[in-house]
Amino acid sequence: MSDYAADLACASRLADAADAITLSRFRSRGLRIDRKPDRTPVTDADTAVEDAARSQIATEFPRDAVAGEERGGQVGAGRTWMLDPVDGTKNFSRGVPVWATLIALVVDGDPMVGVISAPALGRRWWATAGDGAWLRDFQGTRRIGVSAVATLADASVSTTNLSTWTEYHSLAAYLRLVDACWENRAFGDFWQHCLVAEGAVDVAAEPIVNPWDVAAAQILVTEAGGRFTDLTGAARFDGGSALSSNGLLHDAALSTLSP
Repeated sequence: MSDYAADLACASRLADAADAITLSRFRSRGLRIDRKPDRTPVTDADTAVEDAARSQIATEFPRDAVAGEERGGQVGAGRTWMLDPVDGTKNFSRGVPVWATLIALVVDGDPMVGVISAPALGRRWWATAGDGAWLRDFQGTRRIGVSAVATLADASVSTTNLSTWTEYHSLAAYLRLVDACWENRAFGDFWQHCLVAEGAVDVAAEPIVNPWDVAAAQILVTEAGGRFTDLTGAARFDGGSALSSNGLLHDAALSTLSP
């Protein structure tokens, strides 16, 4: 059993509580939607989930730090819980069922536990250091792993909003990657990295991310046998960008994405 079994159990309880809140608010006529200073939406479900999670963590692990999208915080030495209460808030607010709650435990700068729960899709992914990556959906619970695709010409690639490449990296570089690959989609946000971990997508790239967007995805992908870095190739979740792959394609994707 993993040294982080108790932490995974806590993260799973946090995800259960989050699912109850988000599903009750999804497509609700009374959903309150505001805009943050960066013009991104925030709903009352976002804040309710993060507040509930922070309260539970304070009860179970009072010495641990917490960093979340809505209430802030930073990762330092020791243990920090990373929270993205609703990843895909634009989808959530518009009634699109592709959104999730992301929970990660980071220890001395490295994610050790990750849970990604997408209740409207009926899917939950999780991983702990050394124990592999797992998925529960309508087919049951199973261990997952990345694909064995070895060349970009045979690969499927996913990203998020194309305009972010123009603003934060290089749209031309991403389009080079698209042209080099067999297929491309924009599954976006958490889902594309989960699909990499499942072996359904081979490469997922984002030019701009926050740490809570991808801390859980990093351990999920790496425990599934893949590789997760920022766009400079550094194996970190807090580099401001993200590239996940099956590992075999990672260097080629990094080279192609070089501005």
